[in-house]
Amino acid sequence: MKRLLSLAVLAALAALLHAQQYEIKWSTIDGGGGTSTGGVYSVSGTIGQPDAGAMIGGSYSVVGGFWSFAAAVQTPGSPVLRIVGATPNVVVCWPDPSSGFSLQQTHVLATPPATSAWTAVTNSAVVVEGEKTVTLPAVPGDTYFRLVK
Repeated sequence: MKRLLSLAVLAALAALLHAQQYEIKWSTIDGGGGTSTGGVYSVSGTIGQPDAGAMIGGSYSVVGGFWSFAAAVQTPGSPVLRIVGATPNVVVCWPDPSSGFSLQQTHVLATPPATSAWTAVTNSAVVVEGEKTVTLPAVPGDTYFRLVK
């Protein structure tokens, strides 16, 4: 009788546990963009890209998902730039204080770098929550930013 009762309890618990539904209590709606071309195909922008951050293992790393909005090449000793899309603008941010640095931009990267047409960004930086921020209109094509001292 004990054995039969134990089996009945286990069967009831198994049915109860099996009836539980999976639930994700958060969601995001993401978008990204740029233009990716190959052959006769071109993709400009996407929506619904799942969140993905930097994944690092050994000497390899992958940043972002299908779209990685901005990639940064860090120079030791300089502040890290962060670029945030804020339709119809982009916001370029870096830590404050970081005196002596000025923001420059170019639309073409050349080799050697000295031949790139870097120009000073004339919009003034505003300090927001411990970061210097510059808001610029988003323009089609590529734009590269750097801080120079």
